[in-house]
Amino acid sequence: MASATTAHQVRRVIKAQEAQGEISREEAVTLDETKVYIGLNDMETKEQKLETERYITILKKICRQCGVPFSFDVVEGGYIHDDGEFTEERSIVLTFIDVPEEKVDEVARESCVLFHQESVLVTIDHIEARSVREAL
Repeated sequence: MASATTAHQVRRVIKAQEAQGEISREEAVTLDETKVYIGLNDMETKEQKLETERYITILKKICRQCGVPFSFDVVEGGYIHDDGEFTEERSIVLTFIDVPEEKVDEVARESCVLFHQESVLVTIDHIEARSVREAL
């Protein structure tokens, strides 16, 4: 797995190459895409206490305070608690592209505490990404 430092170094090299005209903006680069899955059911009551929109507002505030770009999806699924009990719940999946691991973990920890979760799931994929720009 590439470290956040490596991703930032790659970006710096690409920007330098762009400035020298060696590559165009449209060429793909490899970046980390990190997703944080946050269940909305309380770990003790196993029920969702707030409206989904309230949780979204809280997550947006956390991401802004941590200074990280993000997107999110609301998904439905099932989860097995530490005690073995299965529950269905709504979750919010935050997606971060090229965000340092320590920042992702900060968002994950805050979300886990504020949403009263046993844990949150963090996944990392290596993706190829490129910008498409068009001017009128």
